[in-house]
This record gives sequence, structure tokens and C-alpha cells, in this order.
Amino acid sequence: MPDIAVVDYGMGNLRSVAKALKHVAPGASIVVTGDAATVRSADRVVLPGQAAMPDCMRCVDASGLREVVLEVARDRPFLGICLGLQMLFESSEEGPTPGLGILAGRVERFRDDGRVLPGGDRLKVPHMGWSRVRQVRPHPLWRGIADGERFYFAHSYHPVPADPGVIAGTTDYPTPFTCAVARANIFATQFHPEKSHRTGLQLLANFVAWDGHA
Repeated sequence: MPDIAVVDYGMGNLRSVAKALKHVAPGASIVVTGDAATVRSADRVVLPGQAAMPDCMRCVDASGLREVVLEVARDRPFLGICLGLQMLFESSEEGPTPGLGILAGRVERFRDDGRVLPGGDRLKVPHMGWSRVRQVRPHPLWRGIADGERFYFAHSYHPVPADPGVIAGTTDYPTPFTCAVARANIFATQFHPEKSHRTGLQLLANFVAWDGHA
């Protein structure tokens, strides 16, 4: 029975995520696995993801892991990262593609009219690099992280939750968008904590210590 299972459905930055978790929790049992029984037995679960939403969802279904991801997202500390956040929602414009439907809302591409700076320059898509994260509300995974700290992003789409109450963090590009969500035992980020140096490691350490209650 592992302490933490990183879900391997054939896509995602699994090695970097597992390495970062091992760094902050050297005594924990951490496995990268596509075995449903192993995921189901873990105390905590991490769902990473990168590349394109249609490919990620196709791989989740082909691997037979959809049901176990839905199951573990209901009852234990669960962390989604990048596409692992986007897959939690009902649908994405990328494709378009249906998601897991764990959270109400959709995933949208950055709009052209929302990326114009005051001087007239236009920000590029994908949004890549370091951006400040505004903590919308307190949460155990923000513990020890100052409001406005920078995290690393690499994405062209972002979530638009139907319920503003799940929003845990926002980032400006240049207009605000949701970059972290939280509900009950679920926390998910559009940014990559495993690539975000000290602040990202702090968030992962907080996840390892989290009991799943906000």
C-alpha cells in the first residue's frame, strides 16, 4: 500500500513529479503506476498531465483508469497538475473534449482580446514561464507560501469553474484566470509545482502532510 501514487496513464511529466515528491518526502513510499488496484490502495493520489487534452483523455480511457481516478478523487487527498487540473472539469475547448466531470465548468483557450497589454503589445500563447499566483482563499496547501509567489506555467488553456467557490488561486495574463482550484479533498494547479523550485516544493510538502480537509 503506497503512501502516494502518481497515476501513469501513458502521458504526463511523471519522473519530475515523482522526483520532487521523493525530495520533500524521502521516507514515503511513492510509486508511479498505471495499475488500478495500486492507485486505489494509495493514501494520496497525484494526477499529472501535459500535452493535449484530447490525447490525455483518450489515454485515461484506453488505460482503464477512468473509474479508479473518479473513485479516489472522492475520498482521499488528491492533487491534479496542469492537464491533471483541466481533466477534472466537464469539457475543454481543446478538441473539443469531454473531461472527467468531477468539477462543474469548462476549459477555455486564452482569448485574443484578453491578452493585450496597456501599451498595445499582445502576450503570446502558450503562456510559458514564471507568473505570480494570487491566493484567493486560505488552504493547507498554501501554508508557508507567501501570497504573490511565482510558479512555473506552460499552457494554452485554462479552467473556467462554474462555481467560483472552488477557486483557490488566480494569475494575470494579463487579465486574471483561475490557476488553482480546491474542493474538499481535491486540490489542483494549472502551474507545475515540480518545476517551481522552493515554492513548488513547499506546496508538494504541504500535500504530503495534508489530511484532505480544507
